[in-house]
Amino acid sequence: GRFQGKLQTYSAPQLGALAIKAAMHEVNVTSVDEVFMGCVLPAGCGQAPARQASMGAGLPLGVGCTAINKVCGSGMKSVMLAHDLIKAGTIRSAIAGGMESMTNAPYLLREARKGMRMGHQSTYDHMFLDGLQDAYEGHLMGVYAQ
Repeated sequence: GRFQGKLQTYSAPQLGALAIKAAMHEVNVTSVDEVFMGCVLPAGCGQAPARQASMGAGLPLGVGCTAINKVCGSGMKSVMLAHDLIKAGTIRSAIAGGMESMTNAPYLLREARKGMRMGHQSTYDHMFLDGLQDAYEGHLMGVYAQ
């Protein structure tokens, strides 16, 4: 998909569920011990986005689920964690990947909880603030390699 494209009605966990279903169908998986899903922009997705994706894909409630936020490397870190746990013998099988819906990243009102009593207030773009913009210098993340 693309930003504000045909998949705009799907949340990140819904897109994750579709990816999990497709992956399981492709390799004919019968059981999964753990699900690791990268998700950089979880605001507005609801609690436990990896669990939502897992359940949306029809996996049993007993499957462990972990959401990872490591900015650009979230999906790769998910794969690395799954690999390491399988190699260590802690789990036998895992689904690992990433899910995102930049289209559905909300705008944030930082002062709203305290009450907006008077004057102008700022609106922050969750996609930029927590995903695309460096927290230290304000540069776009595309100029960095992480």
